[in-house]
Amino acid sequence: MSKSRRRRQKLPAEAVTICIERLSHEGRGVGKIDGKIAFVDGALPGEQVTAVYTSQRSQYDELKVQDILLASPQRVTPPCAVASICGGCVLQHLSPMAQLELKQQVLTDQLKHSGGISEFTVLPAMAGDTEHYRRKARLAVRYVHKKADVLVGFREAANTFITDMQHCSVLVRPVADLISPLRVLILSLDACRDIPQIEVAVGETRCVPSEQLSQALRVALVLRHLAPLGDADRQRLQQFADLHGIEWFLQSGGPDTVQKFWPEDDNTSLFYYLPQRTDSGLPAITMEFQPGDFTQVNAGINRLMIDQALDLLDLQPQDQVLDLFCGLGNFTLAIAQRCRTVTGVEGSDDMVKRAALNAQRNGITNASFHAADLFTDFDQQTWAKPAYDKLLLDPPRSGAIEIVSRIRELLPRKIVYVSCNPATLARDAAELHRQGYDLTCAGVMDMFPHTGHVESMALFVLRT
Repeated sequence: MSKSRRRRQKLPAEAVTICIERLSHEGRGVGKIDGKIAFVDGALPGEQVTAVYTSQRSQYDELKVQDILLASPQRVTPPCAVASICGGCVLQHLSPMAQLELKQQVLTDQLKHSGGISEFTVLPAMAGDTEHYRRKARLAVRYVHKKADVLVGFREAANTFITDMQHCSVLVRPVADLISPLRVLILSLDACRDIPQIEVAVGETRCVPSEQLSQALRVALVLRHLAPLGDADRQRLQQFADLHGIEWFLQSGGPDTVQKFWPEDDNTSLFYYLPQRTDSGLPAITMEFQPGDFTQVNAGINRLMIDQALDLLDLQPQDQVLDLFCGLGNFTLAIAQRCRTVTGVEGSDDMVKRAALNAQRNGITNASFHAADLFTDFDQQTWAKPAYDKLLLDPPRSGAIEIVSRIRELLPRKIVYVSCNPATLARDAAELHRQGYDLTCAGVMDMFPHTGHVESMALFVLRT
């Protein structure tokens, strides 16, 4: 490669004025500069802004807002002081209602243009708290030699730098309030140069109504360290934990090296709760998990999501249900309370074991769990042999094309598909249509307010 190609791209230095026509699917303003498409971070439809270039490509340019000359009525003041810099959430300047409308439009567009489906009932958008909702996160850590300071937080948008932040408006409040104290603590450690990350995991101390969740939080922090910690550093961590009422886990290598450090006890588990539905008379469900396990980041939306899935499945006492990508049993155990049998399948052996323990903890005996690679042939899997009345799918971002392309072998009457990627949902919806299923309804769930993430739920029914 020539030296000229290796050089950093030279961008126009002068700001340009641009009128914004619409929003892209990821929430950037879209306009044109001399007929060329321009994506403008921080701009909204109907606005006139000045913007500076961040990248130029053959088909489009990328810019960032410098000044707002004419503001949209949908523009709001971000709750976070570093919203324009931090990459943790990029839509704080857009009103929460408009964010929901954008996400619903993204889902509708994907289903229409990629899935070829435009006729379905739109479910009401599922929304909850837009601030201090986030329970799971990986916070980057870096010692900055030139400033003799430590940064703790999310990375900046469009680069690898860590945002210089003292607080966070989306992390649950006990963790948000720890950003500044954590910076001071890590700066005081002898090993401050060898700590790249803190993983946040938050559970609940007891089962409470959703509006009281903020009053029942239990915070665990997993400190990733690249060198052994000395006695003095360990003492400082203990004092910090006692002062702020948190628990420390240490991670010296891969995920299997995570160990409880403080308090010194054998209680390594966290818990969250799914309360009793007022219309069911069924007991609340206790879910046990480890700090490194996948759990939903938004507890309030998770509860609403499970309730909606149960309603869409319309479970009957005689139903036999299959839950694919079941994880800890987040959906499985609630389903089990309302049907004859439910089978949960998950790729991780550890998660399957914890799901089975969660069933045992809750006295649920009609749920079984299996570990299987759901992206490979499942002909020989015992769980794939029975006939199922209903199916719940909660796949990763890559979707579940390997499963839906063979859905006739399972032939459930109803499928509830929980998606974290509208593009793969649309692709899979098209395949399900070819396999004889109609999309009857779909809607978004605002699991990640202020971000471009679009979580959704859809119901497919077998044509008769």
